[in-house]
Amino acid sequence: MATLRLGLIRRYLRPYRRTVLLGVVALVAVNLLSVSIPLLVRGVVDELKPGFELGLVLRQAALIVVLATAMGGMRLWSRMLVFGVGRQVEASLKQQIFDHMLRQEPGWVQTTGSGEVISRATSDVENVRRLLGFAVLSLTNTILAYALTLPAMLAIDPLLSLAAVGLYPLMLVTVRLFGGRMMRQQRRQQESLAELSDLIQEDLSGISAIKIYGQEATERQAFAERNRRYRDEALELARTRSTLFPMLEGIASISLLLLLALGSGQLESGRLSIGDLVALILFVERLVFPTALLGFTLNTFQTGQVSLERVEELLGRRPRITSPAVPVAPARAPGRPGAASLEARNLSVRYDGADREALSDVSFRLEPGELVAVVGPVGCGKTTLARAIGRMVEVPNGELFLDGVDITALDLDDLRRQVALVPQEGYLFTASLADNLRYGEPEADQQRVEQAAIQARLEADIKGFPDGYRTLVGERGITLSGGQRQRTALGRALLVQAPLLVLDDALASVDNNTAAAILRSVRDQRNRTILMISHQLSAAAACDRVLVLDDGRLVQQGPHELLVRQTGTYRRLWEREQAAEQLEAIP
Repeated sequence: MATLRLGLIRRYLRPYRRTVLLGVVALVAVNLLSVSIPLLVRGVVDELKPGFELGLVLRQAALIVVLATAMGGMRLWSRMLVFGVGRQVEASLKQQIFDHMLRQEPGWVQTTGSGEVISRATSDVENVRRLLGFAVLSLTNTILAYALTLPAMLAIDPLLSLAAVGLYPLMLVTVRLFGGRMMRQQRRQQESLAELSDLIQEDLSGISAIKIYGQEATERQAFAERNRRYRDEALELARTRSTLFPMLEGIASISLLLLLALGSGQLESGRLSIGDLVALILFVERLVFPTALLGFTLNTFQTGQVSLERVEELLGRRPRITSPAVPVAPARAPGRPGAASLEARNLSVRYDGADREALSDVSFRLEPGELVAVVGPVGCGKTTLARAIGRMVEVPNGELFLDGVDITALDLDDLRRQVALVPQEGYLFTASLADNLRYGEPEADQQRVEQAAIQARLEADIKGFPDGYRTLVGERGITLSGGQRQRTALGRALLVQAPLLVLDDALASVDNNTAAAILRSVRDQRNRTILMISHQLSAAAACDRVLVLDDGRLVQQGPHELLVRQTGTYRRLWEREQAAEQLEAIP
């Protein structure tokens, strides 16, 4: 596993190896300068004797200032290089994850949960950035610091050097112990903040429901509890930090006092000069920060490796629905007008983990220009059929054909330019009405946008808005009524002018008169085939034909007038709907 993790780290750093190499070279230069400066200070201090030459001392002091300035510049450059690599990897990973999510089938994205995906795309990617930036820089710097500083210290006085750094392992153990606790506390603090943010977002989205049911006090109490939990987690983290850093300072101070105590005896015996003692003090202080930081670095390294594996696991997930390696050209060129034909040959669809098929041996054919309804009891497979036509679910080869071409042989982009699918809950984005209408074709001009709105019977509503087509649609279209949201989604599909239009109960929130007017407007163009899935049999009665699904099977098909005379599922549904309408008409 460790080999795998190191291999992953090398793979991520490989595109930036030149930058990383330059950063390491800069760190070597920094540490060489850092070792040379105390040695120069030693020389200056030893020169400070009665009758010393002021000019010589000033020149040495000026050299120290120049070297310190150069060291500061090199340190800054090394950090920019290595931290910059971490930032570049972070940006690249986020783009890869976003692109990867767009390639996944909707079912997996919906069942996985947005929180898990967002966590990997944010927190885990940030941990990877710290691993490849901060951790790499810190580990390299610590190794170089000890490799270059310890020999210089031992050359001055081995006994004093070992005594001075003898307490540093205690500093490392302390950081390791407290570092793990701090990471857990910080994680809990982040989780509390996320819960607080979720509540704020949810309440802002559901502010109408809160007002209607008078639940302001309940939501205020819920916020107070989460806010208090976040405060407590933040204070606990602050207490741990306030305990750790004084302890580190105390260990460093004890180490320095030990050096001074032992060094004073060496000074008295003449085995050590004042300059040597000053150099050792500078060297010891120089090792404090890398040693203390090493514990945090190791924790960051471990966390980053776990996050790296989580990101790799996400990126390694292959979509179940993909374009074929060698796609077949569609029978109809993109943008070519005219209605499409659709044929199902023993179509069967089963969801992962399901005990039975959602669709089983369904066969039918839609001729170009037909308006065909699909009806049936709840859970009979109507929505699965709509999703299968757009390849939102897996479809077996050789069972579904568009214009005579197997849809699994088509490139996904080509297929979805030929099929406009309008779900019952059409998703609207936080943008203007015009931008939501032209979402399928962002370059569509205003005239086409308005024409689509007219066809969807949305124009009168838009004229009633103060900003018209520039009206900003709230999150998920919350500022619109259910019928307005459905008609906006329908207008979006009509604007792309796909030869096959699939309406998955997309007029459920629209009154019957408006629904009938929309269908007449679409049919009058005669440039598309329409498959309308509906639970309203009164709308299905106006269609050319009706397909009746029951328990995933096609049990009846034909015109409304024929089906209502036959004993079967359709007649039973029709009689139930008529009875419900009669009951509603009773005052």
